[in-house]
Amino acid sequence: MAINQYYQVPKLEEYSEKFKDFFKFKRENGILEVKMHTKNGPVKWSYQFHHALAELWTVIGHDKENEVLILTSTDDKWINEWDTESFAEVEQSPDEDQRYNVQIYDTLKIVENFINDIEIPTIAAINGKGIHWEMCMMSDITLCTPDFVLQDDHFGMDSGHVPGDGMGLCLQEILGVKRGNYMMLTCEAMDAQTCLELGAVNEVVEREDIVDRAWEIAKGIMKKSRSCRRLTHYICVRPWKAVVERDFRIHVLSEMYSFNMSDSAHDFEYIKYDDK
Repeated sequence: MAINQYYQVPKLEEYSEKFKDFFKFKRENGILEVKMHTKNGPVKWSYQFHHALAELWTVIGHDKENEVLILTSTDDKWINEWDTESFAEVEQSPDEDQRYNVQIYDTLKIVENFINDIEIPTIAAINGKGIHWEMCMMSDITLCTPDFVLQDDHFGMDSGHVPGDGMGLCLQEILGVKRGNYMMLTCEAMDAQTCLELGAVNEVVEREDIVDRAWEIAKGIMKKSRSCRRLTHYICVRPWKAVVERDFRIHVLSEMYSFNMSDSAHDFEYIKYDDK
């Protein structure tokens, strides 16, 4: 008999409690649905939510009872509201270590952990307008509602922010360098139908049906063997692993260097997706 027992990774019951302020979980037959929320309503984006996402991907990836991931959000919005106090507390703080931890480390790990720690098929169900759709574009399958808008607003804010948190990277990778560069520098918005035509999303689905459609696809995936599902995901995610390894850190570091050199702050008044 071996000297030591295997380390017991956290179970769904454990991490659903730890993450309850940020996510709601539902798992059936290996399909894990993760629904983002803030106090049971639409997400209020914050540095705390930032951190929770980065940590979540590792926990989900290490739980071998998870076989397919569905990611969605609450009500009729993706990420389209903000906890402005959270951003002010960090961006006005003299604590350089805190700023590094949340602005650089967590920003990196939201994407890097999603790409490197999740080893099961991923389905994003974008349930409305909002920002930080990079995880959705990097998912194996991406569904969106008819009102979804693909847009990176960074460059248009106040003195301008470098679009380096992953959305710009996705625009270049999915739409091509020239179109992606144009969208970053002009902040042009692309509607859901155009996203479908250009291959940025796989299906446009009415809001009331989008999560059910994600589950329908997930159940089809679950009919295949475990090795087939997981190794097919590995092929699906391989291009993203390559571009993230090659380019993502310079994107993030460029954004945060410029952000702090210009003494900027997030201008959430500029982001008005409901007007688009």
